[in-house]
Amino acid sequence: MADDRRRSVSRRDLGRNDRFSDISPDLGQLDPEAFDEAFEESPDEALDLLAKMSQATDRDLSALARRLAGRLVLELSRTGQAQSRGVGKLTISKADENSGDLDIDASLDGLVSARAERRPPALDDLRASRWLQPETAICLLVDRSGSMSGERLASAALAAAVCAWRAPARFSVLAFGDKVVEMKGMGQTRNTEGLVADVLALRGHGTTDVGLALRAAKAQLATSNAKRRITILLSDAEVTTGGDPIPSAKALDELIVIAPEEEPDHARALVESAGGRLAEVGGPMSVLDALRSVVQ
Repeated sequence: MADDRRRSVSRRDLGRNDRFSDISPDLGQLDPEAFDEAFEESPDEALDLLAKMSQATDRDLSALARRLAGRLVLELSRTGQAQSRGVGKLTISKADENSGDLDIDASLDGLVSARAERRPPALDDLRASRWLQPETAICLLVDRSGSMSGERLASAALAAAVCAWRAPARFSVLAFGDKVVEMKGMGQTRNTEGLVADVLALRGHGTTDVGLALRAAKAQLATSNAKRRITILLSDAEVTTGGDPIPSAKALDELIVIAPEEEPDHARALVESAGGRLAEVGGPMSVLDALRSVVQ
């Protein structure tokens, strides 16, 4: 607790953002309309400020900011509909009124019988084709080593909310530095707003053991029976402690690395050596866009 207070953000520091005095004109106050105006003008800057306010020394402001962040992040994560990646399996089964396309060839016997009996075809006579998408499990790894800036916190919160939306029954969130902290386990049920609040409460800590984090992700995903298992590494992937992460990365089913565009070299080297995909991002909203494009 003493360490948390030491690392809290003062109103003086928050005041370096020109919009802060409008958004929080006094102690314990947060004006949602003023925040909305700031968000419309510059989403990344507004999210950065909101994340910093969630760690404010002013505890009432901090609580208000976390509640607003939880609602906003959930809203942003649900924007848009995930599209099929074309990796589903086409199946033929009995028709129903709610899904699938009528398969004329598979329904031909039933249609002929109905015609011969001079009656409308029943659902039991018909067959429909449907694309079944494989179930997906996701493990999100949040790099908390070094300094957790407002942008990094907002990016991590958005990433957690996207995972909760994309795979609500099968996702986990781990924070790591030189150790791994389970924020949500694969089999655990958690309120997403509460999870977002916990992510926003993260403090920077320790060195970076990428291999340890990747092994922890594999262990989480091994508990799921989903056919598709995705590890998302939110990090620049620079290793400052522990061993070579490449063997651990190669052991994963699918690896996606979301790295800051100003320092992508270590992340690029990891995916080139171990396989996987890299998205270079410039701020929280670009993290959101990157996740939408790769986690479908």
